[in-house]
Amino acid sequence: MKLSKRSIYIILVIILTIAVDQISKALVRTHIEARTEINAGERISLIGDTFIMMNVENAGAFLGMGSDLNPALRIILLLILPIVVLGFVLRYIFKDKSLDTLSLFAFSSIIGGGLANVYDRIIYGSVTDFFFIDLGGVFRTGIFNMADLSVTTGMIILVIISFKKKKAPVEEL
Repeated sequence: MKLSKRSIYIILVIILTIAVDQISKALVRTHIEARTEINAGERISLIGDTFIMMNVENAGAFLGMGSDLNPALRIILLLILPIVVLGFVLRYIFKDKSLDTLSLFAFSSIIGGGLANVYDRIIYGSVTDFFFIDLGGVFRTGIFNMADLSVTTGMIILVIISFKKKKAPVEEL
């Protein structure tokens, strides 16, 4: 079976997204002391108090949501459901040949980031988060990782693309 350039592009973006995420998380787990209930952990200032690195193990989803769910529900909502959804999105981008390169990049980034975080939940039981941005109270993020950044970037690209597409004329009744 010969893969098309389009398929190779999709697979490459997904693999690179996963690789960047997993390498960054391995470096953080190895070199930055984790925050626990007992200690505050290590905080590394990248740009003053604006951009900080730390090591936080997140047992939940975005911003820790779902970490207090019972184990069965957590498996369904944080492992099974994401895998099913990512599988459907992957199938969609391979089948829909009308998608432009930027849309393929966005969807592939979302899939790669999603798979990277699912992998962490399966292997480690939690997701390693490490970046934090605080723009003096004007804008402040939760603690996130490269996979989260990939998913968010992909979503932003898709939203921008959807706004830029020409609206089809509405037929009058």
